[in-house]
Amino acid sequence: QVQLEESGGGSVQSGGSLRLSCSVPERGYWMSWFRQAPGTAGREGIAAFSTTGSPSYARPVKGRFTISRDGTKNTQYFLQMNDLKPDDTAMYYCAAKQGPVPLAYELGISEYPFWGRGTQVTVSA
Repeated sequence: QVQLEESGGGSVQSGGSLRLSCSVPERGYWMSWFRQAPGTAGREGIAAFSTTGSPSYARPVKGRFTISRDGTKNTQYFLQMNDLKPDDTAMYYCAAKQGPVPLAYELGISEYPFWGRGTQVTVSA
């Protein structure tokens, strides 16, 4: 079982920023970010890298959120969240799988067998 650890959540006012981090113990894992808003049943894929190396974003966060990863070990991923809005309030999860995710499936929940426990992000108006 792969242990993923998220950190960096918190409470901010609308327009504020937060930076989430997620680490995995070793190289070779493809990682992405999901979130689940309160009262909703499912998790939404919001940011991931495709196999081309380009980032993919869900429409609600595009232009405000940026995914990055450490340049050497590829064991840590980050999600910079700017201009946060109350609708961004959710539990944020990182997810991982061994090896790359097929192109165009990088935000698909079924691609990732390993999940962190989540970190709460709350944005007040």
